[in-house]
Parts: sequence; structure tokens; C-alpha cells
Amino acid sequence: MATKKTACLKVKLVKSTIGSKKDQIATAEALGLHKIGDERCHPDNAQTRGKINKIIHLVEFSEVKA
Repeated sequence: MATKKTACLKVKLVKSTIGSKKDQIATAEALGLHKIGDERCHPDNAQTRGKINKIIHLVEFSEVKA
């Protein structure tokens, strides 16, 4: 059987969370971003895109083909 390859989103924290709202800090930590420069790869789905949109001013992201 062929397996379906899914794309992932590479998310990088580029600005500090200091001074951000508590829910934005929690969202960054939920994505695994704790320090500036941290990068994580997450599946490209609605939940991940929603988290990124909540902290779009703190992160950079790009699509990576798996």
C-alpha cells in the first residue's frame, strides 16, 4: 500500500514573547517554541495554521514537502 506523504510547516520563533499576552505565550510553547531561534516542524493542518495565525507577529513559517 502506498503511504500518503504529508507536508509539514517549519515554524521559527524570531521575536521574544516578553510583553506578549499569556495566551500567545502559551501558544508559542504549545508549538515547542521557547527561545528565539527555536524551529519545529508541525503537520500542515487547520489546528497548526490557527496557532501560527495567533502568533504570526512572533514567528516565521514555511512549507516543507515531506
